[in-house]
Amino acid sequence: MMKEVGLGILGFGTVGAGVVEGLQRNGDLLAERTGLRLTIRKIADLDLDRDRGVEVDPSVLTKDAAAVVADPSVDIVVELIGGTNVARELMLQAFAAGKPVVTANKALLAEHGDDVYAAAEKNGADLLFEASVGGGIPIIRALREGLSGNRITQICGILNGTCNYILTRMEHEQLPFDQVLAEAQQAGYAEAEPALDIDGLDTAHKAVVLAAQAFGRSVRMDDVQVEGIRGIDALDIAYAAELGYRIKLLAVIKEEDGELEVRVSPVLVPRTHMLASVGGVFNAVQVTGDVVGETLYYGRGAGREPTASAVIGDIADAARNLAGRTPRRIPSFVTLKDAPAIRAADAMRTRYYLRLSLKDAPGMFGHVAQILGRHGISIASVVQKEVRSGEYVPVVMLTHQAHEGAFRAALDEIDVLEEVGAATVRFRIEDFE
Repeated sequence: MMKEVGLGILGFGTVGAGVVEGLQRNGDLLAERTGLRLTIRKIADLDLDRDRGVEVDPSVLTKDAAAVVADPSVDIVVELIGGTNVARELMLQAFAAGKPVVTANKALLAEHGDDVYAAAEKNGADLLFEASVGGGIPIIRALREGLSGNRITQICGILNGTCNYILTRMEHEQLPFDQVLAEAQQAGYAEAEPALDIDGLDTAHKAVVLAAQAFGRSVRMDDVQVEGIRGIDALDIAYAAELGYRIKLLAVIKEEDGELEVRVSPVLVPRTHMLASVGGVFNAVQVTGDVVGETLYYGRGAGREPTASAVIGDIADAARNLAGRTPRRIPSFVTLKDAPAIRAADAMRTRYYLRLSLKDAPGMFGHVAQILGRHGISIASVVQKEVRSGEYVPVVMLTHQAHEGAFRAALDEIDVLEEVGAATVRFRIEDFE
């Protein structure tokens, strides 16, 4: 008789319902592939009446999540309630009982990863979180298994479908940010309160999870330089296109000279690069390893079915480990002896796109160039646009690499000049060299 593995699902929202539907649809297939029958014992949610589009036996439904964790018939706990407080306590209870946990909770891992990784290790239990980054894209598994023989040097990723959808429409349809955001909310691609997405925090959570996995050190949210896409001007998207770039909200994680930098911001990506072609709600992650070189992972980064697919894959792995008595076959986090230190924000080096509003008079650009030069910033190219806003004209320049601190200090000087009509617009440039 085939062995059964009991599942306790905490959270019956969009992803939870997708997991249940996926298990119902492909339960027999999973049994053939794993040799195990994955059986839902309990589902906990505060709202037991809402229609999820999937039928379950009412006897498995409960509002008591803690009771699900403690239930002896539940072998694997699947945490899909989100948030960082209740979810954390339930995870710790599961680990204390020696039960593996599968989660999609990137915020919890980013903000309390040290605690939950340590609790899983202390109790010899699995913690699996493929669905926390990139929806259905198997990026965590790639880092932990497929690329384990590589020293990772860089990760660049489009990790938020809402932002990518907004930027794609702004470029293709020449629409303003506020209009596209409003339409994305109406279509369900953006939340009613979109700050987590458009201010870059969702991407930063995912960047922290990836950085810890790839570089073997704890990374805190405070270590991440975060800028979002709120209020990006369609004018800059058009200018970037003229210069051969697309603007993408990018997570950049790279090691240089023994230091690790982790940043999230709108970035000019060369139109010839693969990441520039990723449109709409899709995500993509480029990982560079010292042995394999460049690899790319692409797919739907969110949504009921893609995220459920990742959760179910982790459930299958946890079930195999239980059946084979090999918990923590692949630890959830490994600290490396030579893990890089975190690079200070001012020490990061990058190129910049700058759009200045300068008074149309002789010598104005020369004054700006002198300030940049004093801070060690050299100009790669300059374009003066013929459009005019009163007595001011836009001047677009691309710079060579310089330290972030130097850019900050130079722009502080430039933006208070009488000849400057508005704060300088700036975006980083990623050349992938």
